[in-house]
Amino acid sequence: MNAETHSQLAGFIWSICNLLRGPYKRNEYRKVILPLTVLRRFDCLLAHTKAEVLREHAAIKAKPESVVRSLLERVTGRPFYNLAKIDFAKLLDDPNQLAPNLNAYINGFSKNVRDIMERFAFDQQIARMAEKNLLYEVIKAFTRIDLSPDHVDNVQMGYVFEELIRIGAEQSNEEAGEHFTPREVIRLMVNLLLSPENDLRRSHVVKTIYDPACGTGGMLSVSEKYIRNLNRDAKPLLFGQDWNDEAWAVCKSDMLIKGEDADNIRLGDTFTQDGFDRDAEGKRIKFDYMLANPPFGVEWKQQARFIEQEANTLGYNGRFGAGLPRINDGSLLFLQHMLAKMRVLGEGGSRIGIVFNGSPLFTGDAGSGESIIRQWIIENDWLEAVVALPDQLFYNTGISTYIWILTNRKEERRKSKVQLIDARQFYVKMKKSLGNKRNKIGDPADDSRETDQIGDISRIHGNCQEGETRTFTIDGQQKTIVVSKIFENTDFGFNKITVERPLRLNFQATAERIARLEGESGFKNLASSNKKNERARLEEIELGQRRQEQIRALLQSFKERKGQQLYRDRKSFLLGVCREYGITIS
Repeated sequence: MNAETHSQLAGFIWSICNLLRGPYKRNEYRKVILPLTVLRRFDCLLAHTKAEVLREHAAIKAKPESVVRSLLERVTGRPFYNLAKIDFAKLLDDPNQLAPNLNAYINGFSKNVRDIMERFAFDQQIARMAEKNLLYEVIKAFTRIDLSPDHVDNVQMGYVFEELIRIGAEQSNEEAGEHFTPREVIRLMVNLLLSPENDLRRSHVVKTIYDPACGTGGMLSVSEKYIRNLNRDAKPLLFGQDWNDEAWAVCKSDMLIKGEDADNIRLGDTFTQDGFDRDAEGKRIKFDYMLANPPFGVEWKQQARFIEQEANTLGYNGRFGAGLPRINDGSLLFLQHMLAKMRVLGEGGSRIGIVFNGSPLFTGDAGSGESIIRQWIIENDWLEAVVALPDQLFYNTGISTYIWILTNRKEERRKSKVQLIDARQFYVKMKKSLGNKRNKIGDPADDSRETDQIGDISRIHGNCQEGETRTFTIDGQQKTIVVSKIFENTDFGFNKITVERPLRLNFQATAERIARLEGESGFKNLASSNKKNERARLEEIELGQRRQEQIRALLQSFKERKGQQLYRDRKSFLLGVCREYGITIS
């Protein structure tokens, strides 16, 4: 099954949405399509062992749950099973009881699948479809789809499911954008992260990949695909965490569908419930590769008490020892969390790729939390490169974004240096906008007519050359732009210096200075009025003009008497005027 066939099958499955039109909006289709695709796939996978599972369960059901689970999983050859006597096809035999029977069928699954369906809140969709008389036709349509392993293997099914995730996210636009990173951005990140790695071709190499804000699992899936395409014998192990129920359910479903260890996808807040803190032996868990696209500009007020306590009590022995950013943007907290999970050099070190907006790069004065965190990163020589991306790449924001690449095992030529890559012109316009996404980075894997902009950016990164250029057509004209600059770490250091100087404010009644008074708005406004009554307005203007004349006369007289005297502050000047004329200024 090739990429075109994957898309065709995914498109066919998604076409079932036509049955949902009316009661469902476009951005809600995924709430039906994704869970039912998971159920149908599992139904097909378990079909040939279903009878044996029921017989085995009847014989062992009195045993402890852990024993029952282990024995039944051995029968299915899968990390899940179903104890319901009905299957998808039999559900249609009793249309009047379809909704309760479907719920009973779901409840017959092992706990890991039930948890997924619970987080999908699929029982609500079952009730909704039943109420609108849609359920029978939708289940009937899914029953006709052959998702058996003889027709679609795990890898192929993974591609199909990922395509469904992509379609669902694009149709949801802003709603799903927080949990879905455009695939071309992920592919670029993975290229930048993994292309320098020489040991990925090693026979049966094992690599751990972690995403602390995994969403629907796109970064994990693309990383795994990259490694397997490079080395079919490699064994990438995927780990992720997210606190959004639906995103977690999608990601965990994807792992189960592809035969991965879905228990490595944890549900919970990464800051307050680190799912990968320590292993069974109490050792800190570390990873070879880490990728993330944390939410942009999201405040961490809810987690502040926990984070501040860890920072104050554990310091650098915890995750946030370098400092805390301002409360309205937790992006740099995610990066510190990832840096804390780097392997030491003796264990091979680690590489990190993370997507940020401009805030972590530019926000914060010298001595601020953000500045101190950046200083800590650069002084440890972890920042390898920053890539400025085109704008309007993401579904839920059109702002400028950047990929940071960090590692604690830089190549010799990169040590004590940072590469800045200007990739803002590497984009093609999309045929149809998707939310705020109007541009994409060119990739022939998506469209053979597109230039390989992902490959070109990756080559610029790999070349690591000062002053490398590319030529682009901008506003109809050919322009050559520097796309790579190399800086020393020390170039990014700065101090905030307050320069104090004597106050240069002074006062003197000279002709030149008195003439300037006529241009001052405060003086001019004396002879103006906002009153609506014409008579009252003219009276106020006339009064103001008389005051202006009095001020002019006073200053002219003061010039003649004290014009040579220079006053160094306002108070002494006003005091001099008052003494000279015996007046009081209120």
